[in-house]
Amino acid sequence: MSVRRWGTGVGAAAVLVATGSWVMTRPADIDTRLWDEVGPVIEARLVAQSQGSGYGESVPELEARWFCRAQALEMERRGDRIRAGVDTLCMEYGVRGGALVECSGSHVPQVVRLEREPDGGYRVVSQEEPPDGAGYGEWEADHFGFAARSVLDGADRPSALEAAARRHFGLPEGARVEDC
Repeated sequence: MSVRRWGTGVGAAAVLVATGSWVMTRPADIDTRLWDEVGPVIEARLVAQSQGSGYGESVPELEARWFCRAQALEMERRGDRIRAGVDTLCMEYGVRGGALVECSGSHVPQVVRLEREPDGGYRVVSQEEPPDGAGYGEWEADHFGFAARSVLDGADRPSALEAAARRHFGLPEGARVEDC
C-alpha cells in the first residue's frame, strides 16, 4: 500500500492507492449495460457515506460538497445479485475566491454487493474495503485479480471529479485548484 497526498492544506486527506489479486472478469470485460444500472447506485452510496466526514463541511463559506466515482474492475452477476469489485475515489471540494478548493478525499478498492429491487432498480446490500495497516495487502489478494491490480496501481489525480465540481460551482474549466 502506498499513501499519496494531494495538497498540503490543513484539510487535505491522504489518498490511498491500493493493489490486489482475485480474478473474475478483466476490466475490459465489464458488462457496460449492467454497470450503467449499478454504477450510479454505488456512487450515490459513496457520496451519502462521505457526507459529514470532511474538513470543508466544517467551513460553511466553502459550500463544500462530496463528489465520488467508482470504476468497475470486476463484476459478477448471479440472478438478481451483483458482486462488483470497484476502485472508489471520493473528493470533497468547495469554492473560494473563484478557485476550486480541495478539502478531503479517499481512494480505496471496495467490493460492493447489490440486489435487484422489485421496481427493477438495484440497492447496495453490503460493502467491504481493506483494513488500514496490517492486512491491507492480504485483503486485496483475497478480493481482486491481476487485471484489477494493474488498474489500481495506475491511479492518478481526480481530474473528472474536479471537472464535475467546477461545473457544480459554476467555475470555468481552467479554474485553479487550491488546498483547504
